[in-house]
Amino acid sequence: MTYAKPELLVEANGLAAMLEDPDLRIMDATVFLLPAENGYRAESGREKYREGHIPGAAFMDLIRGFSDTSTGLGFSLPTPQVLAEALGTAGIGNNNPVVLYSSGHTMWATRAFWLLRYAGHDRVAVLNGGLAAWRDAGHTLRSGDETYASTDFVPRPRPEIFVDATAVQNAMNDERICTVNALSPEVYAGTGDHHYGRRGHIPGSRNLFYDRLMDGHRFRSAEALRDALQETGMLDAEQVITYCGGGISATIDAFACLLTGKNSVAVYDGSMSEWVRDESLPLRTGETP
Repeated sequence: MTYAKPELLVEANGLAAMLEDPDLRIMDATVFLLPAENGYRAESGREKYREGHIPGAAFMDLIRGFSDTSTGLGFSLPTPQVLAEALGTAGIGNNNPVVLYSSGHTMWATRAFWLLRYAGHDRVAVLNGGLAAWRDAGHTLRSGDETYASTDFVPRPRPEIFVDATAVQNAMNDERICTVNALSPEVYAGTGDHHYGRRGHIPGSRNLFYDRLMDGHRFRSAEALRDALQETGMLDAEQVITYCGGGISATIDAFACLLTGKNSVAVYDGSMSEWVRDESLPLRTGETP
């Protein structure tokens, strides 16, 4: 069984064959989550990028350049115009093919993918396996900084692929919508050490831990993805909403939907980090939705 949309993933050797394309834009979107007193803190992957990156790749700063830093949530969707300006500054035009990767977890590449998709860019793929796959294939790295010449990006927003807390509240009582928590079973149930200030999950939401969709840094086979999504009820739902702690790992579940041909999927951008701040919004502990 093959992916319904194999063009969304590129293998290391396939990317190597594309390097001579002057229109190609390769972006390293690496972020690292490090333990902190109240959970985790995000650290830019720029220094890791400078140590060694795919030749020609530029660095994509998800923490500052591609997030609304005014919300206090860590990662928040910028306005379409701000996002378009950031893309243009990075050298990404509407017609440039883009390949995204991370030297850390693939979720940062899929978050970047979701941002470009929201902005209206259609020629975007994720490097399957990230930088590890590139190294394992025997390809060389380059150190230092590289950039692309700035250009114009005209936004054609897809507002339907991100949702807010109100939409998630409405979905709680809508059987047509399958809301899915992408965090670990322990965090979902509220039994683990880690939580976001209040324990549990959004009532009615099911659990599909993003790690079940991955084989190391790579996405699992099309059959394995379909089995996991089907088991969670995502493929039969009229619409899917995925969420996590901050709208990052939820993009793994959402990207898997696209790979299998499920297009009606959105990410709750604020996710648990936003939801828990409003004490009036309910949470449920335990393993049941």
